[in-house]
Amino acid sequence: MADKRNQQARRGPDGKSGQGPKQARPPAKPRGKPGHGPKPEEKQFHDKPKRGPDAASRQVKGKRPSERLAAEAQAATDKRSQSAPSAPIRPLNKRSGNLPRQVAPLILEIGDEDGYRLIDTGQNEAGEGEKLEQYGTVRIVRPEAQALWARGLSDAEWNKADALFTGDTDEDGIGRWAFPHAPLGESWPMQLLGVDFYGRLTSFRHVGVFPEQIAHWRWMAEKIANANRPLKVLNLFGYTGVASLVAAKAGAEVTHVDASKKAIGWARENQALAGLETKPIRWICEDAMKFIAREERRGSRYDIILTDPPKFGRGPNGEVWQLFEHLPLMLDICRELLSQKPVGLVLTAYSIRASFYAIHELMRETMRGAGGVVESGELIIRESGKTGVDDCRALSTSLYSRWLPQ
Repeated sequence: MADKRNQQARRGPDGKSGQGPKQARPPAKPRGKPGHGPKPEEKQFHDKPKRGPDAASRQVKGKRPSERLAAEAQAATDKRSQSAPSAPIRPLNKRSGNLPRQVAPLILEIGDEDGYRLIDTGQNEAGEGEKLEQYGTVRIVRPEAQALWARGLSDAEWNKADALFTGDTDEDGIGRWAFPHAPLGESWPMQLLGVDFYGRLTSFRHVGVFPEQIAHWRWMAEKIANANRPLKVLNLFGYTGVASLVAAKAGAEVTHVDASKKAIGWARENQALAGLETKPIRWICEDAMKFIAREERRGSRYDIILTDPPKFGRGPNGEVWQLFEHLPLMLDICRELLSQKPVGLVLTAYSIRASFYAIHELMRETMRGAGGVVESGELIIRESGKTGVDDCRALSTSLYSRWLPQ
């Protein structure tokens, strides 16, 4: 994750900075999610921003001594609850047999999509990395820590942006949007892979979709369409539901799980806009680990499981999610939830200090004895705003690993 840096709000031509409409706050998805992504940083409403080191002290200012002591004690308890490991839902299964075959690294790339373009990337005059993107009809500029090079297009092209994210440049940072030309509405319609949904400018810099995931969604839609049988899809940490809608449109029965009521509400709006209200989608607002543990006890099975967990998050009842603490058991349970004729298990991870090989080897160990193949690498987006193909640079957005039965 990029280091936190102070950043002055960008200003429009009139010298004033714009301010976006109030938004429901989706969690930060590290994505770059490294740049990431969101599901993310923000990938998820499931995430909540971390407090700065002086947040607790600011809250107790002005309180009486007894109140301050109580507040400080509660703050210390909260801090311990975030760092102390929680008791596992169940022990990990001991697997035997051969490891699956492996293909790594495997880079999955998207470029000029119908509905999305990464126009240009590079550092601004202050030496801060940024990316210029087109989401439907809206052109935006956002921070991008991995853009270590100079911009490929002129300032005149960048100045055509409709909205610029200003504020904390860290992936978990909160900010707001400036509108150099004219204020934008709260949301706008978009479409990817033939599915309509709403884009929104959130305080965590994301717009409700992570386009690099198109690589997984396209694979999933093709598998569903060619299965010659009804498939069941589980979408964990499902965010605003675009992947769920892609799966449902392709013909699958979908279970969508996210810990945020706001994310579920946004997903339902997307379902209505897409005209998919009659498709079989279960929208479930619950802690993902609790849900899959219950599904395992019930004997539920799914043909495709998508999981896009945040680095840190909280469930609706205060449940704590820590990626490195809970990921092994989450994958272990997901394996148990795969059907007798599974199609695939997909994991993506944003903004974590790890190589894709870490989740690659974890996935292989999880699927030990199951046969098949584990493919792992990075999801990247290729610039498409330049005439020369060689001038279109690639931006890494997240790590991924997926198990396929063959």
